[in-house]
Amino acid sequence: MEKILIVEDDRLIAELERDYLEAAGFEAQIMTEGSGVLEELRKEEYGALILDVMLPGKSGFDICREARKEWNIPILMVTAKKEDIDKIRGLGLGADDYMIKPFSPAELVARVKSHIQIHSMLLEQKRKEADKGMEIGPLKILPRERRVFVADEEKFLSNKEFDLLLFLAENPNIVFSKDTLFERIWGLDAVGNTATVTVHINRLREKLESGPVPVSYIQTVWGAGYRFKVG
Repeated sequence: MEKILIVEDDRLIAELERDYLEAAGFEAQIMTEGSGVLEELRKEEYGALILDVMLPGKSGFDICREARKEWNIPILMVTAKKEDIDKIRGLGLGADDYMIKPFSPAELVARVKSHIQIHSMLLEQKRKEADKGMEIGPLKILPRERRVFVADEEKFLSNKEFDLLLFLAENPNIVFSKDTLFERIWGLDAVGNTATVTVHINRLREKLESGPVPVSYIQTVWGAGYRFKVG
């Protein structure tokens, strides 16, 4: 049974949504303030988030932005704010849907079901792609096994070297600054500085460019950072 988190400051609306969801076979939890939502998402595993925009404590827009960084679950925003700019903002922050009050609770349930099904299909597709791995020319990356091959010759990488290579390869042709790479791979609380990124990039290049079939996809963009060049 999927568990749904409802964040809605109007208790009557929240309870109505909960009743319809439970009648459809879901389990539902209600929160009436924006503060504490991210902590709740970290404590429990939810199948979807129904999120009002105007909330005490923290706005739905801020919650959506921060939640999307950590969780790949359907986020449905429900609000009385009906201007196009608000819809665009919500969807741009990572919401999967945007419903204007008043709306049919039955339609809300139907949309929740649809988005959960779509997300499940996408996750299954990603799992299958991960099993096959990534192949870029002679370079093959196996994320699940955390192994890298160049022309069938295995290259042994450290954990951070592998994480760095995988992140760049999954985001081809995008330039990332050293600060961004350090934050994404090592985390904000890591000990060290951006010089660590340069060291790991150099080690990656040495390992990938050694052997009879060297590969050199990682490019330096002077003054900007690094990118994984494809095409």
